[in-house]
Amino acid sequence: MKELPVVILLALAFVLRLLRRRRSGGTGPRWTLPGAGGRARLGPTGLVAGREIRERVRGRLFRVVTAILFLVVAAAVVIPAVHRGTAKRPTIGVVAGSPALQRELHALARSVGLTIAVVAEPGLDRARAALAAGRVDLVVQGTTRLLVDDPIAPSDTSSLARLARVVSTALGEQRAYARAGLTGEQATVVAGAAPLAVGSLHAGKPKRTTAQATALLGVVFIFVVLSQYLGWTLMGVMEEKASRVVEVLLATVRPLHLLAGKVVGIGAVALAQAAALVVFALVLARVVGSSLAQGAAPVVVAATLVWLVLGYALYSWVYAAAGAMAERQDQAQSLVLPLSAPLLLGYIASLTSAGSGAPSLLVKVLAYLPPTAPFAMPTLVGFGAVTWWQFLLSVALSLAATAAAARGAAAVYRAAVLRTGGRVHLRELRSRPAG
Repeated sequence: MKELPVVILLALAFVLRLLRRRRSGGTGPRWTLPGAGGRARLGPTGLVAGREIRERVRGRLFRVVTAILFLVVAAAVVIPAVHRGTAKRPTIGVVAGSPALQRELHALARSVGLTIAVVAEPGLDRARAALAAGRVDLVVQGTTRLLVDDPIAPSDTSSLARLARVVSTALGEQRAYARAGLTGEQATVVAGAAPLAVGSLHAGKPKRTTAQATALLGVVFIFVVLSQYLGWTLMGVMEEKASRVVEVLLATVRPLHLLAGKVVGIGAVALAQAAALVVFALVLARVVGSSLAQGAAPVVVAATLVWLVLGYALYSWVYAAAGAMAERQDQAQSLVLPLSAPLLLGYIASLTSAGSGAPSLLVKVLAYLPPTAPFAMPTLVGFGAVTWWQFLLSVALSLAATAAAARGAAAVYRAAVLRTGGRVHLRELRSRPAG
């Protein structure tokens, strides 16, 4: 497992390098476009990808969805931090106290997850007045009296109720020790007695670790991003075919370059939006003092990014080919369910396994099947149930499947994109030559 972080980073760099080469590579004429550092040389695939990026980013829907996502992320980060920061710290007024009593009150508060303030009161009457005015939440008079403003119901689970109960129990024990005539040492021995261990017939479930929680969030993140942008790919190809814009484009660009450009362009927008959201969440968490920045497991985050790229690379070709086979929106929507079936299988199985506390045998199998690996493999990484060579094996299988999907999608796209008059079926593509 020590080599796994390095392997994940190398895999991410390799996948991004492949995407960059695909964007700028390909045969055919080259054009120059102005760039920030000069003039960049891009092939036909890169030009189509740039056109796709501009259309998506300039669209009103993209801006609205992006703004909503940023607001949701901001609310998810800021609200818990503000709530935690504005939570009132209970104040205990102590009458006839001692330094030992104050130390014990602080320890009792920490035992229930609270931080308290202790103030000395000159007498019981002044303490009652402070309690009635709300300046203190609890009054302790030595080991003989404990006062609150309103009665505490047995079902009350508020922080003040929990604090009052634990203080009441501790002070009652001290008073019992004094009435029994125990010395200070004897009372300490009794108070420090360890509770009897409670056995169980069944083994308990281990607590979810930070890596497992990050894997759970990663699975949800991959599913949301893939669901949104794969739909964009399918509808984008279908809309171009229906509007006959594709006929103009194919007059100057080969079908493979056009298809690859759309896939890379939409993928670049997806990754840029996802990266912007992650960076925004981490920066905002640091600014407001949220624990989000310290709570994520870096290895699992890197694995999630690797499989987000690989998952989109595989499915985008399939969805693009499906878009070329449809001409109307209802036809495209009828293709979504069968195409998303592997996505749903991997998502549900991985989500269930991540929530249960242990990876199931099904998830271990799905981690090596390219259609479901984008969900199952990050889950195994979160549980520490995969070695570096197993991770690389799954990456290699996914890349091989992506290459095969790209070849098949290009053939389907070439044969179906100019066919109009209704939905094109695969059996028609097999029976008729590509035109």
